Amino acid sequence: MKNWFLNLAFLLFTTVIFAQSGVITGEVIDGDYNAPLMGAGVQVKGTTRGVSTDMDGKYSLKVDNPTGILEFTYLGYVTKAIPYKLVNGKAHLKVTLASDQQNLGEVVVTAKSSVIDVAQERKTPVAVSTIQAAEIVEKLGTRELPEILNRTPSIYATKGGGGFGDSKVNMRGFSSKNVAVMVNGMPVNDMEAGTVYFSNWTGLSDVTSAMQVQRGLGASKLAIASVGGTLNFILRAADMHQGGNVVLNYGSNGEYKGTVSYNTGKSLTGWSASVLFSKNAGRKYVDATQFDAYSYYFALGYEPSKKHSFQLMFTGATQWHNQRYYSPSIEDAQKYGGSDDKPNRRYNSDWGYLNGEIFSLKKNIYHKPVAMLNWDWNISESTSLSTVAYASFGRGMGVSGDGEAYNGGFQRKVQNGVTYYNPKKTTFSGLRTPDGLIDVEAAIRYNKGENVQGLQRITTPGITGNSIQLTDPLGNKHYITEGFTNIASVNSHDWYGFLTNLKHQIDDHFTLNLGVDGRYYHGYHHRVVTDLLGASGFATISNKNLTVPNVIRTTVSDKISFNPFASITPLENQTGWSNDGEVKWAGLFSQFEYSDNKFSAFLQGSTSMQGYQRVDNFMKPGTRAIRRDPTTVMNTKTGFKNIIGYNIKGGVNYNINEHHNVFANAGYYSKQPFFNAVYPNNKNFLNQELTNEKILGLEVGYGFKSERFNANLNVYRTTWKDRYETKRNNIILPSGSSLTAYANIFGIEEVHQGIELEATANITQYLKLNAAISLGDWFYNGNAKSYLINNDNQNIDTQGNVLTGDVVPSTTYLDKVKVGETAQTTAAIGATILPPVKGLKVDIDWRYVDNLYANLNVADFNSKANADLGALKLPSYNLFDLGASYKLSLTDKQRLTFSAHAYNLLDTYYIEESYTSKHATNGVKTYQGISVKNNVYFGPGRTFSFGIRYNF
Repeated sequence: MKNWFLNLAFLLFTTVIFAQSGVITGEVIDGDYNAPLMGAGVQVKGTTRGVSTDMDGKYSLKVDNPTGILEFTYLGYVTKAIPYKLVNGKAHLKVTLASDQQNLGEVVVTAKSSVIDVAQERKTPVAVSTIQAAEIVEKLGTRELPEILNRTPSIYATKGGGGFGDSKVNMRGFSSKNVAVMVNGMPVNDMEAGTVYFSNWTGLSDVTSAMQVQRGLGASKLAIASVGGTLNFILRAADMHQGGNVVLNYGSNGEYKGTVSYNTGKSLTGWSASVLFSKNAGRKYVDATQFDAYSYYFALGYEPSKKHSFQLMFTGATQWHNQRYYSPSIEDAQKYGGSDDKPNRRYNSDWGYLNGEIFSLKKNIYHKPVAMLNWDWNISESTSLSTVAYASFGRGMGVSGDGEAYNGGFQRKVQNGVTYYNPKKTTFSGLRTPDGLIDVEAAIRYNKGENVQGLQRITTPGITGNSIQLTDPLGNKHYITEGFTNIASVNSHDWYGFLTNLKHQIDDHFTLNLGVDGRYYHGYHHRVVTDLLGASGFATISNKNLTVPNVIRTTVSDKISFNPFASITPLENQTGWSNDGEVKWAGLFSQFEYSDNKFSAFLQGSTSMQGYQRVDNFMKPGTRAIRRDPTTVMNTKTGFKNIIGYNIKGGVNYNINEHHNVFANAGYYSKQPFFNAVYPNNKNFLNQELTNEKILGLEVGYGFKSERFNANLNVYRTTWKDRYETKRNNIILPSGSSLTAYANIFGIEEVHQGIELEATANITQYLKLNAAISLGDWFYNGNAKSYLINNDNQNIDTQGNVLTGDVVPSTTYLDKVKVGETAQTTAAIGATILPPVKGLKVDIDWRYVDNLYANLNVADFNSKANADLGALKLPSYNLFDLGASYKLSLTDKQRLTFSAHAYNLLDTYYIEESYTSKHATNGVKTYQGISVKNNVYFGPGRTFSFGIRYNF
């Protein structure tokens, strides 16, 4: 008996000694907000073994020793070192981290759903920057969400025209059309043109848990157009911890925003819910940019077991906002309310007064609700299936003042030795008061048939839109469409899709992902009348199926609507154009991954087939695309043109030790062209030189991480070949008349290469620094070929003569011309000062912009001389922002946070964008070295915002 007892004791003792490995699970909580900390680092102290928390703040970490110390880190929070001890190979640690008020920006690592591709620090071999919800809350103020990205390398975000939601973002020199924008793994780029209008996503700043910028090819498994990179918004989960908040923000120019939200937390039966509602209204910095917007969010979660998790999310924003659509010339900004050295940065040429009230000729109205249903199924310990089904019903339009009036007589001009005449006329935008505003009341008097100084009376009083024929001294005929009308361009859509990913953990090191991506998009594009401006009807001959002009007497409301299923305006009340675009998408993707403590690698491949169909409701069936060619007969529906695209990419990361890592990635895309390249020139006629765009990306990087200093350095090169653009390019004929023509440009190639550095440093307990710098070299490589096309799709020369036979393309001289629209050199430094006052924090941010080039019309580069001039380089500038916040704890769960911000603290005058590239010549007046004839958007002057937040 005694021997049996000793043997058993010895067996138990040796089992304990040799059972070294095990698993530690747990959760990391934000002590300030009582919410999960997504992306918190969990690492075995003194080793490279570690993981990061998922969307719910949870983690699972394999360890080799029965006892040890885990370090819990999260940038902006106090690091904790917690000892652990395995019992039966398991341990569970729930840790709460307290804020040390640092700047928050560390990388989010993983997410619960495998359809959300979030890069992992020191594992995923891509260049990445992450902005957490806490930083959005603390630094955004009354700015728009893309603007907070300006502290990251190779990002250039601007306010665009300055209207609410009109902000723009460029990444590595690529516009948002070629940056994949994702919301919880769902692609949201428009399926026809790739555009993303942030005015349709104004509620994102309220519901985003983290925003990750993946520059370059990115970590997404999908066949998406991440030419410049990926911008991934990860939204709050329904099962966040119980609690809520009330937020009030007030800014310059009378702008205000109020937000209320509440999370139930997860019940014992697995149910949870999260709701949010906000209202934002006022005016932006630019004149007459009033707006009114509402955003909402509802998420319902259900987790019946550890195997299944469901989340239904419904979010959207409904808004209207006045715009500054046309960029005014510098000389107009100097003339109207400004001076030579201080132009009027607020000047907006798109509005006037009517009955003493602001009347904007440019207005955007939109409502884009999105519904998503996520299902995560843990089939086994090694296999999971994540699926999301989604739908969006966008309804809205952009209103624009339209029309013209005949002044009487003709204006004689000489161009390239050719004399020609244009009728003297005044457009709606040219009907101005002495202070540079639109004379709306004069337009109404004109429409009614009354006398307006400088204009001949309308031929058909009360009916606008009719054309009059005029003959110039050379016998050429001209047409003027009389009257002024507010007309809206409708761009609505129905969008459905699903995405599913099967993830299988082959063993401790190898993982396989397989998935399917399906989408269908139907876009509705037409014009409608929103205001007859004193007239009783608007005449239109746009619908070629009608034999007589159609007079529209019914206007469409330009007020916002919460109804996402609003019907499309009847055909008889449409004008200008009426066409639909349909896009079908079917994709397959796979990714193979390897990972251990030091080395990780992935190989990804995907393919997709896009089908494009154009429907022209105004075209008469049987119309020829090329008038003299009977083989080019067009139908109302084109039928679907299916085009296959694919990509393949891979990367490796090596952790040299706990401080240093290096990575590299490479990939190739064969990307389907946009819709207008498939059916160019607004016709149901297939592009005869249709080809996929080709993108090759290469990148290498280095990372350093320590307790006091973190840095990431990377070098990249992206080549983008076989781009297509079509530009309107009217020409003057030898007779002196004008001919509408299009320049179809093929074979455009761009090279985007550069160096990026991002770093953070804990100087002392009172001072934290972050910095970013990017040095880009983005240019056109080689020349392109182009064809000049008339309205009948016939090839013509520069004299308007129709060309037959084998047409030799013209040369578009682009070689070595700089890519415009964005800054190629940016730098930023931020300092967080923590005075010895509990809860107080001060932020100072500096940003530098250089090598900023004007937007280009590549059709202008039809000569070597123009290419030698290149893109117009805009003046560099420096900006400073100042912010402060104070947190006051009321109870363990209740807290007040006060914040204040000053943007452009020194009230610097600077140009954010130029929409023309006019070089200064002798005798031309200049501003900061550039011609005042250029049409630009000035950046806003000094503005302020104040906020108070109550958490409970």
